[in-house]
Amino acid sequence: MTENAKTIKASDYGIVPGAYVGKALAGLFGSLSETRGEKTLVFDSGVYYIDSEELEAETAFITNTVGDGEFSAGETPHRVKFAFALKNIRDLTVEGNGAEFLLRGKATNAAIRNCENITLKDIEFDVEAPDMQELTAVKKGAFYVDFRPDAESRFKTENGRLVFYGKDYSADVIKAYRYSGYLACIRKETPETVKRGSHLFRFALKAKALGNGCVRVYYINTSKIREGDRYYIFNDRRDNVGIFIDSSKNVIFERLSQRFNYSLGIVAQNCENLTFHALDLSPSPKSGRKIASTADFLHICSCRGKVSVTDSNFDGACDDCMNVHGVHLKIKKIDGNTVTAEFMHPQTHGFNTLRDGDTVVFTDPSTLLEKGRAKVVSSRLTDEHRLEIITDSVSGAREGFCVENISACPRVEFKNNTATRIITRGLLMTTRGKVEIEGNRFVSTSMSGVLLSDDASSWYESGPCADVTIKDNIFDYCGENGVLIKPENSIHAGAVHKNIKIIGNEFKKCAKTCVWIKSSENIEIKGNAFGNENRLYTENCENIEKDF
Repeated sequence: MTENAKTIKASDYGIVPGAYVGKALAGLFGSLSETRGEKTLVFDSGVYYIDSEELEAETAFITNTVGDGEFSAGETPHRVKFAFALKNIRDLTVEGNGAEFLLRGKATNAAIRNCENITLKDIEFDVEAPDMQELTAVKKGAFYVDFRPDAESRFKTENGRLVFYGKDYSADVIKAYRYSGYLACIRKETPETVKRGSHLFRFALKAKALGNGCVRVYYINTSKIREGDRYYIFNDRRDNVGIFIDSSKNVIFERLSQRFNYSLGIVAQNCENLTFHALDLSPSPKSGRKIASTADFLHICSCRGKVSVTDSNFDGACDDCMNVHGVHLKIKKIDGNTVTAEFMHPQTHGFNTLRDGDTVVFTDPSTLLEKGRAKVVSSRLTDEHRLEIITDSVSGAREGFCVENISACPRVEFKNNTATRIITRGLLMTTRGKVEIEGNRFVSTSMSGVLLSDDASSWYESGPCADVTIKDNIFDYCGENGVLIKPENSIHAGAVHKNIKIIGNEFKKCAKTCVWIKSSENIEIKGNAFGNENRLYTENCENIEKDF
């Protein structure tokens, strides 16, 4: 921002620490959408409260969140409340000065939609008493376990039912989570590692409060539960996200903290040029919890330009630390040069990232290889799930093939970051743009440290990687492979991923193989230190250079 930028004080609009500010914030951001020129919004340091009842619900289609089939009868799908909401704003810097925005109830912490040149600095977001409970097993008998809930959680027992409740939620957890495989567990002996599928209440019968802050749950069998372990229970329906960035350009987060989020931590779709520096996505030390996100920390879908993540801390996620991908749309009909294509995964639809002049490729889902490409003349959503795309050619296209927009494949740098207690992968990279993964420390990932995927049959997350450098990283512990290069092709007809360098990394402990590669070519593996004997596995690969 230049010295001529206008300075706006939040306090002049009645937005002061200690107050409920949801409605006032909505009014202020509304006025900023009409304020031209560069501007800086300044908050006083302190805690600001936002109640979900203050917020208006809007319809928003957010990638990789709750799918249509998950809504209840009579419920309006895709209705979202945004607490800290920026929309149609240009040239704004938000100086938080350490301000904390504390959400009471269920909503998305913040949203940036259809904005350009936005910087958020020195801001913290948190949720008061969220719908996630930590239960520590403090005592175990043959047919019961005594749990101590975390200090924020409120519960009651009624006729053997165990109900946790708070603002905007009430859950009969023995019934609701009996068969859930998406809960989380941190074992006493491995406090840095979080794992999925604890099935905490699979054999539970009933519960009663003990009067000392603990609850006793009676079981048929307690063999899977251990004293001292921490169990995390939560509603895994992805109703809300932490921060939603949609159709925006040149967005910068500096020294931004987020202590808890429902669903995805920061999700961006159809954006261009995103910079995340000195993020701290980790539980508040005040909470005592070890989990901060019920899904991915960072999720980037169909973006452009450059995505930069540097000098940041990611601690406690119930899915990937970061996932970057495009979307494979399945071709349903070809009529002349008009292609009708459909979103295939129920959690991703309702938005169009195609622009006139973009390049698309037609991909065989069985081989994941390109069969043709074309320029987009025009495109439009005909409904939530289908796109009508007029192209300059349909050469190589067939019904059943997939369409990928290769103009929406960002360059990615992920440098000098730390990822701890990640329940799945550290990084999931599925982009044609140049990828640099350098100088990071993956303390614990229950699956692979880095995964290069690509699929057109399950999640439909595209596409092949063409230039990846994985350099000078430390993989302290990976529950599966250190680096997994595994396109989801059912038929090998040629390399899917290409031009990958794995240089100077330290693989301290990988439960399976340090580097596992399938259907790829032009791989360089040099100067690495391996902590276990299973250094490399390859399948249908060509031109691999290695120094061991």
